Amino acid sequence: MADAGAFARLPMSSRAVAVEHIRNHGTLSRVELTRLMGLSAPAVSAIVRKLIDDSLVAETGRGESSGGKPRTLLRLNPVARYVVGLHLSFHSITYVLIDFEGDVIARWRRPNPLQGSDPKAVVARIVDQVGDMLEAVDVPWANVIGLGVAAPGPLARDRGLLSAPPDMAGWAGFELRQALESRLRLPVLLDNDGTAAAAGTRLSTEHSENSVAVLFMSDGIGSGLRTGADVFAGSHGNAGEVGHLCVDVDGPRCWCGAKGCLEAVAGPSAMIRDARSLGLLPETADPSNLASFSLLARLALRGERSALEIIERSARYMALGVQAVAAMFDPQLLVLTGPSFAVAGTLYLPAARSQIESSAFGRATGLRVVMDERGFDSAAIGAADIMLRSETAAS
Repeated sequence: MADAGAFARLPMSSRAVAVEHIRNHGTLSRVELTRLMGLSAPAVSAIVRKLIDDSLVAETGRGESSGGKPRTLLRLNPVARYVVGLHLSFHSITYVLIDFEGDVIARWRRPNPLQGSDPKAVVARIVDQVGDMLEAVDVPWANVIGLGVAAPGPLARDRGLLSAPPDMAGWAGFELRQALESRLRLPVLLDNDGTAAAAGTRLSTEHSENSVAVLFMSDGIGSGLRTGADVFAGSHGNAGEVGHLCVDVDGPRCWCGAKGCLEAVAGPSAMIRDARSLGLLPETADPSNLASFSLLARLALRGERSALEIIERSARYMALGVQAVAAMFDPQLLVLTGPSFAVAGTLYLPAARSQIESSAFGRATGLRVVMDERGFDSAAIGAADIMLRSETAAS
């Protein structure tokens, strides 16, 4: 993945390209792989031979004959290597483990609040919890080739969070990537959670379109774009920070310093604050607690009028975010994803669809807006997939 900005990654070795083609197609013959790679048959045969010797690729039966000898098919060895993906949110950490083919074989979610926490202590807990997950599914550390981390922005992918809300002040400037690599003794890739969630759509059969955008809502709000197998990350990894677009010039001050940001007006913390002012929710120490937002969503789904009005107001603003993402990225499909949409997405989807359908852009393109069936895990899955498709995984 290119830290310089645009789509895709740094140029990959022929070995990594071969692995990517086989992963994308499921099975390939050497002849098909030669055609896709544009190399000579002897060169591809040498690459394949080394991949087989390293147990990354296996021969798996024969394809249909086209008149001559049936061609031997190649596929990846799913248990050759594994990647861990995790999503850091204010209220918990979500872990996934994917195999070399990209299938998710384990999912964990652990309460692990970042607000008010010492970053070094959180890193230590991550190491322990990754170890617990691997032990539970009987995967040795030696078979894990890297860790993909999705975190709220703004961040620098080679370091960590550049800034953070006041109650996470200790995270701003903390060298998260370096700290994890030092403790795990494994390569770590760090990406914005919206970008990671966009990458995660590649592994879903429900989101098979070539151009897919996401609107991501966890504690904050972000977005991402996937085109083919690649995601757009921006120069520093912060493309798609739609939560900090101004939707109300006279709105409340956001933690980022601006006024009237979508996140400050319609994000989970804003809704929890409004619900508490009306006595709908109890006072707790954590204004971004997903449990509080889930309770508010349940009240709204049960028809509690004040709760429904709060979320419907948020949904109207969020629909502007959907429209902005659609206008900026021009995708074939737009997916609502992330933990907060996972618990309340059905309350947001009608407003989002209505906003798109009422616009000339939406009517002209036929853009579809859908919910993500893996909203809780999408960022962790995407972070793992970004690592899986890196040069590290095939080396």
